[in-house]
Amino acid sequence: MEKQQKSLLGYEKIEKFAPEKLVELQKHYKAILELIGEDPKREGLQDTPLRVAKSIQFLTQGYDHDPIETLLSAKFKEDYREMVIVKDIEVFSLCEHHMIPFIGKAHVGYIPNGYITGLSKLARVVEAYSRRLQVQERLTSQIKEAIQAALNPLGVAVVIEAKHLCMSMRGVQKQSAVTTTSDFTGAFERAETRAEFISLIGSRLH
Repeated sequence: MEKQQKSLLGYEKIEKFAPEKLVELQKHYKAILELIGEDPKREGLQDTPLRVAKSIQFLTQGYDHDPIETLLSAKFKEDYREMVIVKDIEVFSLCEHHMIPFIGKAHVGYIPNGYITGLSKLARVVEAYSRRLQVQERLTSQIKEAIQAALNPLGVAVVIEAKHLCMSMRGVQKQSAVTTTSDFTGAFERAETRAEFISLIGSRLH
């Protein structure tokens, strides 16, 4: 279901959610508020179960998208055999262990083997997999595997750098720790190709 709202600022806000799930989620979040000792009837919390129910559907919308189909929808023949890199793709995901966010950037590259895909589709693949309950290691591999399966390139490289709020807010409570994960296939398994990729994602050419 799409719900369209007109704001006072003049722009249109479109929300997508499943109404039947919304009702059930709302009930559960109301129960959670009661279990932690809050009063869902007080003014500030009256609409909170509904807002959180909508929020969790937005944050996990990746389950409704097929990343491979996304890549195939913009697959084109092209005789180009050098690196294609999209770097600094924002990542917002939920750690599956505590359902607390981890936030960072993904750097994605591939070397075409007769086919390319739309550049925005690489970002959409990152989005589709990150908008699920995740661990960073699996997220990195899933992005790599989708590109490899859809395009059969000469190689794929994925690096993700992220800050996990479960490390900052609870547990070890380290505020500045950043986790880096990487996964490579094909040509990127060669040290010199991988080094070129790492150099390019680290440089500031813009």
